Amino acid sequence: MKVNEFQASGYTIVGNHLAQHRELSATAIGLATHIQSLPEGSPVDIKTLTGKFPEGRDRIAAALRELEAYGYIERLRERTEGGWIVTRTISYNAPEATRARRAREAALANQDGRVTVERTPAERPQPPLPVAAADRPATEPPQSPGPETAPAPSAPPVGAISAPSGTATPPAVPPPLPQPHVHTPERERAAASLLADLRCDAPCLLLSERDVRRLAPAVAAWLERGAAPEAVRRTLTANLPSGLHHPAALLAHRLTALLPPPLPATPVTTTAARPDPLQNCDTCDRAYRAPEPGTCAGCAASDTPLAA
Repeated sequence: MKVNEFQASGYTIVGNHLAQHRELSATAIGLATHIQSLPEGSPVDIKTLTGKFPEGRDRIAAALRELEAYGYIERLRERTEGGWIVTRTISYNAPEATRARRAREAALANQDGRVTVERTPAERPQPPLPVAAADRPATEPPQSPGPETAPAPSAPPVGAISAPSGTATPPAVPPPLPQPHVHTPERERAAASLLADLRCDAPCLLLSERDVRRLAPAVAAWLERGAAPEAVRRTLTANLPSGLHHPAALLAHRLTALLPPPLPATPVTTTAARPDPLQNCDTCDRAYRAPEPGTCAGCAASDTPLAA
């Protein structure tokens, strides 16, 4: 069952040819969807993508190679006027349709030596923009321009995405870190100590003091909801990706996405008073209830002298 809500804005159209691709990995499909949702000019180099997602650098690089092999992205190395080598990446939301259109245009161009195809606004190619941060030139970088030399205004900025068509939406803002309802110094100190000790279990989870202060309230929210410190530690250190470069980002994602629900309120139950134990009357040997042994009420009444 699917629950579909109408979204007036803030959405991206993704074809089933990508969402249900049988050869691409799940990481590659998700990465292609993320790239298509970004506006033109957004950085999509490996370093930037690694900082956004918990996957390591190797998995991000492998996913980009998959997308390049199946035509969903194209990476071109170019030299700018300033002498730098940049990688220009173009994202294709429908590579098969793009190849078919270009084949039709090439066939018409071969007839009279020039292209005479009238394109719709959606089919008109957009001026490419640089995408990923490029490798620096193998040779020595050029000298900085002198006072009289101004940088060329047309020099492409490093790390921009170029989409051939379609309307892009702004990138999604990550959800805020969970916060406890009641801030207590003892719980916050326990949370900070837990975060600082994670490096003892996994050396790659070495956090700065600033990251510990930022993530401590989120851990305190877990502790407030009844999670044991050892359970929080296991959740944060389980199945860590290889080559982790941004441990704070991974921990923030797990603390937000895996936040447990609050414990249900314990109903207040009243315990019924227990009755007095059974005793045997010392006089008539009948059973009666009393806190201590003695005589029953009947024998006690008969032994009471009558008033004058």
